[in-house]
Amino acid sequence: MRKLEKQAQSEKVFELYQAILKLKNLGETSRFFRDLLTIEEIDEISRRWQVAQMLIKEIPYLEIEKETGMSSVTISRINYWLHHGMGGYKLMLSRLGLMKEK
Repeated sequence: MRKLEKQAQSEKVFELYQAILKLKNLGETSRFFRDLLTIEEIDEISRRWQVAQMLIKEIPYLEIEKETGMSSVTISRINYWLHHGMGGYKLMLSRLGLMKEK
């Protein structure tokens, strides 16, 4: 992808983030995401979030696989981003009171 295409793409992503920030409540958020994404895409995202919550509780991969239907490769990727990513998972887990105290 050329530099201008990447810049335009990042601007579009930024615009999406800005739109999400304008949502005022759970109802608006639910309607927006249902219009934006397919049921399958929403399910995929919600299962990734479920995996992150299970990983922070130190639930074994096999149990996570059984409960979520996610592959060990996907679980491993989520675990990587949970511990070495940009901090987004940990930020939200903390705000929701799901992070373990150390």
